[in-house]
Amino acid sequence: MNEGKIVEYIDQGRFICTLCLQDKGNRLHLLTPFNREVNLSPKRVLLISRASIDTLGPREEILSRLKQTEALRRRLREEVQVKELWELVREEEQSFDYEYLAQLCFGDMVTDDHISALVRALFEDRVYFKMKDGRFLPHSEEMVDQIIKQKKEEAQREERLKEGSVWLIEILQDRADQDPSCKEEVIDLLVELALYGNEAPKFKYAKELLLRAGISDIQQARKLLVKIGAWEVDENLELLRLDIKASFSQEVLDLSEELVSMAFPDSKPEDLTHLDTFTIDGPLTKDFDDALSIEIKSDYILLGIHISDVAQVISPNSLLDGEAFQRSSSLYLPRRHIPMIPQNLSQDTLSLRESCDRHAVSLISRLDKSGNLLDYRFTLSLVNVKRQLTYDQVNKIYTKESILKEAHQVSQFMRQRRMDQGSLTLSLPEVYVRFCPDSSLQLEMVEQNTPSRMMVAEFMIFYNWLAARFCRDNEIPVLYRGQEGPSERLTINEAGYLYFVFKQRRKLNPLMIGTAPKCHTGLGLDVYTNASSPIRRYLDLVVQRQIRGYLVDGSPLYDKEALEEIRMSVAPTLRDLERVKRNRIRYWIQKYLLQHIGEKFSALVLDVLRGGYRVLLTDFLLVTEMKREDGQDFFEGQQIMVTVKKADPWNDLLSLEYAE
Repeated sequence: MNEGKIVEYIDQGRFICTLCLQDKGNRLHLLTPFNREVNLSPKRVLLISRASIDTLGPREEILSRLKQTEALRRRLREEVQVKELWELVREEEQSFDYEYLAQLCFGDMVTDDHISALVRALFEDRVYFKMKDGRFLPHSEEMVDQIIKQKKEEAQREERLKEGSVWLIEILQDRADQDPSCKEEVIDLLVELALYGNEAPKFKYAKELLLRAGISDIQQARKLLVKIGAWEVDENLELLRLDIKASFSQEVLDLSEELVSMAFPDSKPEDLTHLDTFTIDGPLTKDFDDALSIEIKSDYILLGIHISDVAQVISPNSLLDGEAFQRSSSLYLPRRHIPMIPQNLSQDTLSLRESCDRHAVSLISRLDKSGNLLDYRFTLSLVNVKRQLTYDQVNKIYTKESILKEAHQVSQFMRQRRMDQGSLTLSLPEVYVRFCPDSSLQLEMVEQNTPSRMMVAEFMIFYNWLAARFCRDNEIPVLYRGQEGPSERLTINEAGYLYFVFKQRRKLNPLMIGTAPKCHTGLGLDVYTNASSPIRRYLDLVVQRQIRGYLVDGSPLYDKEALEEIRMSVAPTLRDLERVKRNRIRYWIQKYLLQHIGEKFSALVLDVLRGGYRVLLTDFLLVTEMKREDGQDFFEGQQIMVTVKKADPWNDLLSLEYAE
């Protein structure tokens, strides 16, 4: 029986010294030095003394004896040199009982107090020994080094947590005068937390940092990063999550500078600098990769479509090619442009700039007066753009200038012919974000069916169609684009054009890219590829290399297997970029709506859901969901008015209610 024995156990990492008042077999009734009585399972007992104390004596004497014992054992614990003890026994590679190790420390005559002191010292140290089955096993030298390193790291971590949390508190209180040594680490933790939330690699560490600063909501990490100055107010999180590089390495920039100064290797391009060549683009465009020319003859029209000869400058498997391959496409976002290739090439050397001789891969086609194709050819050329026009300029003058008027008429013929062949016209306005000096936003819907935009679109489709035919007819391996017809063709009803477009788009089959030529039913063409934008799209550059290789010496660069490998590698990146672009526009629309809480906007009901509706905010072409309220019974295609209750662009949350 253990009554009268001093019993020690561990509670919350601390040794508790008690006196056993009663042993009930399955539990021990114990008295602590602070005159508390507790019950304990025998399984939790660490040490039981050999000597006994009279439990029937005065309680004050028993408590005094317990406190004296506790004090003695703590003092003896300080005499135990754990490292020296470990050095004595480490090579024996066996476990040792408590008494033997206590004798090594204190001599042969050891008491319960010596044994307790030994156990306390080894348990609290935990560097040199581990407790196993009531014995101590010395760690190997490698394990000791590892534990010491870990403890040092934990101590440093604790210091950084303390220093970092104090700094965050000062940041929140706008009184941070000096950056801590752990600033970069704190910022990295906040970035991980803001980007990945509970899935952050160091979530517990970052969460602890915030908690020590009195912050329980991990979403505050974003606001802290903005307050610190590490992020902008409208930081694009998807760019960071996808690790999309916004700048080029110095090595890539140095190589692009070398290419700028080098002469083009082809010595005899066809000289087309006499043509009245012009570009049509947006007012902010700086990388001009396509230009047009039209000559009106007595019985035919000579249409020239000239695409910048990027393939001549960027060699396959070069450092610059690898960079373009990795990026896959330029990314155009409100307030931000991330180019596929460095700007000294994309906006200068390779750009079809006004009054500059530039190399191009030109399509020269003869059309009759009704826009029917008579013949065509591709050629490596030298062109000189005479005018750089904007879409708005062309819209104002195309009826007054014979060249532009003819170009518009030809483009209309081309579009009608495609529509007669089953093409679907499902274009929608694009949302442009305007940033005002007072930090407010303006959203502008830019129509895509204006004369100038339709003209450029049709001529680029025409170039890509004939590039695909040229490759198919000359057995040049290339990546074709195809699309099967929609599962159902809808008609515009009383619900209007917008409702028709959104519904019809759901009926479309996915675009297919591969080395076998296929019909592109969506465009109404027998074969199609993309080759008209090699400055901005890597797959266009690949197609241009194939055509160029054939024109130079009849030897395309890639075989079908290599093309498939490129397609499979580039496709995921292109999907990511498209999602980034789509979500960024959505972000800015919601930011605009945040500035217009409580205002009314028109909406179109697209779908009736179980608990609500999927609606389209027609002023912004934003699709979102709205809860159904009591008494509501809207139908698909119905026009309604809604009020913005809440908008959270960071988390893509938008709350609308019906405005009666």
